[in-house]
Amino acid sequence: MTKFTAWIKTIIFYEILVGMKATLSHLLRYKPITLQYPHEKRTLPDSYRGMLALLRYDDGTEKCVGCDLCEAACPSRVIKVFSAEVPGEPTKRFAKEYYMDMTRCLFCGLCVDACPVDALGMTREFEWAVYDKRQLRLNKEQLLAIGDRSYPVREKRLEFQHPNVAFFNVAFKNLPEKEA
Repeated sequence: MTKFTAWIKTIIFYEILVGMKATLSHLLRYKPITLQYPHEKRTLPDSYRGMLALLRYDDGTEKCVGCDLCEAACPSRVIKVFSAEVPGEPTKRFAKEYYMDMTRCLFCGLCVDACPVDALGMTREFEWAVYDKRQLRLNKEQLLAIGDRSYPVREKRLEFQHPNVAFFNVAFKNLPEKEA
């Protein structure tokens, strides 16, 4: 019986028919896998880490207080922060200059986690191909522009979110007194 079955399979080219069946079934249920990239964008996962950005409060002031914790947390030494004091208020600081060399960034997010005031954010931007890699050394204004573009909804200053914080912040003198 097995010789007869083998002889029948040889006569009708059974293996070729099985292969043609698989080919025809794929042809009828064709679903493209490749995306036409510039015209079609892939759906990014929620945990995607794109280009870094500096953020602002809703009144347009920068969130960064120049504490240099992001620079210390970065394993690739991508970030350079030059901080300065607010004139007349020695306890308040700000980032006078801020640089990021995105050619060395690992997109690990440690700088975002280290920031105590949430001044850094990971955007969903990934189209940053350039011919000259020196264009990927971003300064403070460029990083703020990325943040403005990627985070259109900004949060209020911390003092306005939590009035009790302003009561204990002796350096911020323009706030109204706490009601007793």
